[in-house]
Amino acid sequence: MFIDIHVHPAFFEPINHEEKQTEFRHSVLDIHKNGLAPLEHIFNQMACAGLDKLTLLAEDYTTTHGGVVVSNEEIKTLVDLAPDKFIGFASVDPFVKDACEALEKAFTDLKLKGLKLHPSKQHFYPSDERLEPVYKICEKYNKPIIFHSGLSWEPDTLSKYARPIEFEEVAYRHPKLRICLAHFGWPWVQEAAMLMVKYSNVYADTGLLYFDSAREFYKRVFTQDIPLTWIDRSLRHQVMFGSNNPRFEQIRMAQAIEELGFRESTLELIKGKNAIEFMGGLD
Repeated sequence: MFIDIHVHPAFFEPINHEEKQTEFRHSVLDIHKNGLAPLEHIFNQMACAGLDKLTLLAEDYTTTHGGVVVSNEEIKTLVDLAPDKFIGFASVDPFVKDACEALEKAFTDLKLKGLKLHPSKQHFYPSDERLEPVYKICEKYNKPIIFHSGLSWEPDTLSKYARPIEFEEVAYRHPKLRICLAHFGWPWVQEAAMLMVKYSNVYADTGLLYFDSAREFYKRVFTQDIPLTWIDRSLRHQVMFGSNNPRFEQIRMAQAIEELGFRESTLELIKGKNAIEFMGGLD
């Protein structure tokens, strides 16, 4: 089982019916040169990369950017179109009045598998007490959280909110809450690794590719910034494959991960088994 834990479906054709909404998505995400992707194209991309499932992330930036980029209901629509290929994660704006109600609905009625939050985009520190009700709902339903961490290229984002060390208090306060530091917290990858070795409930995904080719960038990050052995021996149960598609191409990143030199058993964990554990199963 090969799972991409980090996919943004903002430009999937089935949820783009209005030109104004599509333009809003281009603007908020600062992605402009791509077209709309029919499901057939998505499935072909998956086949080329060897992927079995994609985790699709909702995005709600009502307070900071004036709207919802991809709604929980749209994620549910996509999952229902291809339940054998798509896994859905919710999003809420933690600063709107009905955030907790919306999250409960996402977990109960919509059957979404977890929550995605973007501190840099939503302008909060992870340890902000105002987030506690959201965290407690995730604990109540045993749902994980994928946090954006590290650099964000999107407009109006501040990296200070998403430095890995800012997540330590959440991991400490909520030892049963599984959290993923997306993008491995780049450029603070050693800081992310520190949290992972200290807290077993902290995971990271590989959705980082900011310079060079995937092969070159991954070689730098995962053999020099972080020695390969750190993952292959100590963090092998906490790293998940993520592409950050559509910003980055899945096939190049999948090939780069496979060519780094991990043990086959470690690759199996990174490519799927860890994601299944993180999500609490696929059912």
